Amino acid sequence: MGAASEIQRRLDFAVEAARAAGEITLRYFRRADLIVERKTDDSPVTLADKEAEAYLRDSIHTKFPHDGIVGEEWGTDEGTSGFRWIIDPIDGTKSFIHGVPLYATLIGVECEGRAVIGVDRIPATGECIYAARGRGAWYQVGDDSPQPAQVSRCEQLAEAAWVTSEVFNFDKINRREAFHQLQSATRLFRTWGDGYGYLLVGTGRVDFMIDPLMEVWDAAAIQPIIEEAGGKFTDWRGRAVFTSGNGIGSNGLLHDQILQILRSDG
Repeated sequence: MGAASEIQRRLDFAVEAARAAGEITLRYFRRADLIVERKTDDSPVTLADKEAEAYLRDSIHTKFPHDGIVGEEWGTDEGTSGFRWIIDPIDGTKSFIHGVPLYATLIGVECEGRAVIGVDRIPATGECIYAARGRGAWYQVGDDSPQPAQVSRCEQLAEAAWVTSEVFNFDKINRREAFHQLQSATRLFRTWGDGYGYLLVGTGRVDFMIDPLMEVWDAAAIQPIIEEAGGKFTDWRGRAVFTSGNGIGSNGLLHDQILQILRSDG
């Protein structure tokens, strides 16, 4: 079986696995008795995160026993196939624990260091955007037929709408001035962040998203989605990678203008 067929098998599986994992999270969503724990870095985690990731790991191990897995909650399992799954069962746990529906289930797959598959599912709204290299990006709501996903055509920052996950993250890396410059240069700014923000970019509803801080499980699924939707995903230095600890997902037309602001403030 060729590499293209192997990628398609994993894409089909990832889309369904994200749906099932998302259903697990919804069992806990807006429950009054939800217990929130704190990890060593003080970030929150719930039983929903753990149960959904355990489901994903078990399912992947069963279907693709030689693939590696990296997850936010349970670490790394090495593989031998050349494929590695990078998963985040609840991207946006802070939104989740406050009953805000803008959290995501993210599944990325890399092959020999390159992100080749991405699934970004919003369980509470039933939206999903997914992609594989060379196969385009697709947007689906509920059980409706998937439709091609495409980024916006906005060419001027002054007309652009953009999002980020958390403004304070600019402070954490001492880049608040970059945030102010971007906010001043654009038409609209909101904090519709995490995986939901990148879904908005990939479907053309906002023009770009910036994250000053990203883990690999936040970014691996996003890169192929944005690129296959016709946009660009890079780090703040303009490199098309998902491992740098930060990220920009844009419609591509605005990317150089965004990078110019980030570099001028750096």
